[in-house]
Amino acid sequence: MNKVLEELMMEVIVPLCHPELPERLGVKPVSGILLHGPPGCGKTKLAHAIANETGLSFYKISATEVVSGVSGASEENIRDLFNKAHRTAPSIVFIDEIDAIASKRKTCKGRWSVE
Repeated sequence: MNKVLEELMMEVIVPLCHPELPERLGVKPVSGILLHGPPGCGKTKLAHAIANETGLSFYKISATEVVSGVSGASEENIRDLFNKAHRTAPSIVFIDEIDAIASKRKTCKGRWSVE
């Protein structure tokens, strides 16, 4: 088995399918993973596969769907998404295209100003 897939299986899928194992072993399971890579490399497909394998609720949203021009609405959209996921926990939240709304560190000026 590919080393990355083996690690994903042991660190994510097994603990989600058998939550008693980490506790019995005295370790804390991962609470999240970050999938990154160029468009089309399979991040979304992998997230769906993890959800299918574990049987967990899967919440997918594009970052551009979260953003709103109304003050506070973006935060409310994110809060609503995580509240839904919390009600069906454990669950998987997949935020696609986060780079479309996140600024890069080098574009930040000072403490609060963004170019």
